[in-house]
Amino acid sequence: MFSKSLVIFAAIGVMAGLGYGIYLIDFKTTSQLTYVEGSSISIVTEKFDFKLGEEINIRIINSGTIPIKFSDMSYGLRITGLSGILMYSPVAAQAESTLVPGDEVEFSWDQIKNDGDVALEGLYKISAKGFDEQGNTIEKSTTITLWK
Repeated sequence: MFSKSLVIFAAIGVMAGLGYGIYLIDFKTTSQLTYVEGSSISIVTEKFDFKLGEEINIRIINSGTIPIKFSDMSYGLRITGLSGILMYSPVAAQAESTLVPGDEVEFSWDQIKNDGDVALEGLYKISAKGFDEQGNTIEKSTTITLWK
C-alpha cells in the first residue's frame, strides 16, 4: 500500500495548507471600508487591479463619527507612484469642504496624469488627507495596480 512516511507527510501538508488558508482569510482581509469611533476616512475602489486605460472610480468616505474638513474641493485626493511622485490630483476650487459622518464623495480617474501623459503599468498609491475639529491630520491611503 502506502508507506508510513508518505501518509505522515501528506497529513502534515494538508494540515499546513488548512492552517495557512485560515490565517489568510482571518488576518489578511483587505477591507477598504471600516467604520470607527472618532476621526476616520476611508478610500474605496471597486477593485485593486485595473487594466491600462480603464476608468477608476474612487470614493472618499467619512467612516468616523466626527466631521472631517478639507482644504479644498479635491478632498485631499492624491494619486502618486510608490516613490511619492505626484501623478494626479483633481483640479478643484479652493473653497473649504467638509464630510459629515457617513457622507461620501466620488471621483473618477481616467489614468491620465496631471502632465497629460498616460499612466504606465505599475503600483499607485491613492491617498486623501483632511483635518478633524481639533486640527489633527486624518489621512488614509490604498494601493492599486495597473496592468496591460
